[in-house]
Amino acid sequence: MTLLIKNAVVDGKCTDISVSGNKITAVGPGLPDAGAEKIIDCGGHLAATVPFYNTHTHSAMTLLRGYADDLPLFTWLNEHIWPAEAKLDPHDIYAGTRLGILEMIKSGCCYFNEMYFHPAETIRAAKEMGIRADVGLIHISLPGSPLDKNAEQLLEEAERLRTDPLPETVRLAIAPHAVYTVREGAMRDMVRAAEALGAPIHIHCSETQREVEDCRREHDGLSPVAYLHSKGLLRPDTVLAHCVCLDGRDRELIASTGAVISHCPVSNLKLCSGMFDFPAAQSAGCKVTIGTDGAASNNALSMVEEVKFAALLAKIRSGDPTAGKDRDMLECATVNGARSAGVDAGIAPGKTADILLVELNDSRMVGDYSFTANLVYSADSSVMHTLICGGRVIMEDHRVPGEEEIIAEARECCGKFRRG
Repeated sequence: MTLLIKNAVVDGKCTDISVSGNKITAVGPGLPDAGAEKIIDCGGHLAATVPFYNTHTHSAMTLLRGYADDLPLFTWLNEHIWPAEAKLDPHDIYAGTRLGILEMIKSGCCYFNEMYFHPAETIRAAKEMGIRADVGLIHISLPGSPLDKNAEQLLEEAERLRTDPLPETVRLAIAPHAVYTVREGAMRDMVRAAEALGAPIHIHCSETQREVEDCRREHDGLSPVAYLHSKGLLRPDTVLAHCVCLDGRDRELIASTGAVISHCPVSNLKLCSGMFDFPAAQSAGCKVTIGTDGAASNNALSMVEEVKFAALLAKIRSGDPTAGKDRDMLECATVNGARSAGVDAGIAPGKTADILLVELNDSRMVGDYSFTANLVYSADSSVMHTLICGGRVIMEDHRVPGEEEIIAEARECCGKFRRG
């Protein structure tokens, strides 16, 4: 498809953007519109920018939004969430994932890094709605669990999922759940499977102090980060979700191996997991991105909300109001996330055509001294006008195709969880 975006605001100036296929081909004023299959005229009041990339979530948990709130993490998991998840069937995953994707798109997000059950349903939802996704093949080492799979079984699962070719916007990932749910012998299986598939790895890591203490006790004093490093899981394409409880050595290991941190501030605050130290991670040279976690513990999947919390948390954690600068946090949520997803993002010729159009005439975007400050500290989903993913328009003028049906279907699935 060829697309021409006219009169968009980029870096404070009005310009045009030409797209062919999944690439931006030209940026400049007065580009010719001959031959463009679609033209979007921004009228000088829509800013074109890089969208958000959500590097850690469990999107179908939208069905459990508000189900079990105000509880400690392990009580929340063991006594409420895991029993509820046992009731989920493939159709629920599909419906809940579509609801999550709808929420993410409406908040300007074009990608999510998924770790959840029934990956075929996640892939189906992502393909239909045109969003980018890394879909994890999850491993949990529980006796008799269908998720307790070795490398060969994971490779067989990947082969089944690739029976219908995946679009270029969807990749498979290997997703061992966490240090405390994956037995030691399975960790190297996860690496073998990832290497055979050429797939990234996605794992929860150092989310709570209890996790760190248990790991040190069970694995010869090693922290979760050091333990994962000893098993070969720290790699440039590994995403470590949370990383709340890191020490200096952990940050050195993450930086030196090129592994990626997915900072999930709202979920960590709500569950009292702790406060990620962004300034320390930044100083150590760690690659930091931002994720929402699932809607059962957040309770939203809005990346524009998440980036504000990340900036504020960096300040309060360090006691320094200059920490967590708006430009740094926006970079974490956009360009850094894109790199983690294997996307070369930017509003420039040759870059991947992932483009977010933001309404500048919204009250939240005035005064207009700093677009970046407004997007980080003031904006909400209402300013997200149009979203383009890989050259495909997946939201236009605030509307996503099939919104009403997606919401109705998810609400029906929620019926099995209603109490009393």
